[in-house]
Amino acid sequence: MHAQPEIGHGLPCLRLTQQGASALVALHGAQVLSWKPDDGRERLFVSTRAVFDGKAAIRGGIPVIFPQFGERGTLRRHGFARNQPWRFAGVRDAAAVFELQYANGDALWPYPCVARLHIALSASRLCVTLEIENTGDAAFAFTAALHTYLRVEDIAQVAIAGLQGCDFEDSANGGTLHRQSDFEVRCSGETDRIYNDVVAPLMLVDGARQLCIEQTGFADAVVWNPGESQCMRIGDLAPQEWQQFVCVEAGQVLQPVLLPAGERWRGMQCLG
Repeated sequence: MHAQPEIGHGLPCLRLTQQGASALVALHGAQVLSWKPDDGRERLFVSTRAVFDGKAAIRGGIPVIFPQFGERGTLRRHGFARNQPWRFAGVRDAAAVFELQYANGDALWPYPCVARLHIALSASRLCVTLEIENTGDAAFAFTAALHTYLRVEDIAQVAIAGLQGCDFEDSANGGTLHRQSDFEVRCSGETDRIYNDVVAPLMLVDGARQLCIEQTGFADAVVWNPGESQCMRIGDLAPQEWQQFVCVEAGQVLQPVLLPAGERWRGMQCLG
């Protein structure tokens, strides 16, 4: 794999290339902003109104959610990892590695730890692995996700297969609990679901195109699209952009990870 520094959207980035495929990763949040397999077609969505000031979270790509998903805790929404500068730690085992060291902790998160993101490319696949290492002397609990924004032609033609039989929490409707009975999940209006115990590969059907989504280490999968009315309330999304993406996130949300001192945890999502 080749890793070349460049400026993307005004931010320091790394351009990764391998077997005709490419990915652009911002050091801000170690956020993947672009992924193009060897056919050259962009697979990730980034909002035209995304903020690239090196401080705010970037709307789109693959934000890293750690150590808190959403508002399920006392930290800022979705934790701090996506708002911090990471460092490029080189290429190891054919993957580009990015690191965030949280050496001393603070009042809100008093746990020394290291977060690492391993990004591997092939001609038609992108694999992103989040690794958390507890470098302190006390166990801590966390939730996490890879908040993947997938570009689609038209959300009305999109279906996600592979979740049949899974229980889910419907966050768009008060957190009520349901079981997925239909073979396909479709986004009609605001869709915000956390599926538990996801083991089978998922398939994103976007009209005539398909994308396989696999995960290991993460127990949950989140499916999110704001719909038209909610999109109007999100300042860094243009009014019609809800039609151009769906988030299918590998997550550890419903059951936090309890990580003992000195131990490591890993979760991976592969697209292709």
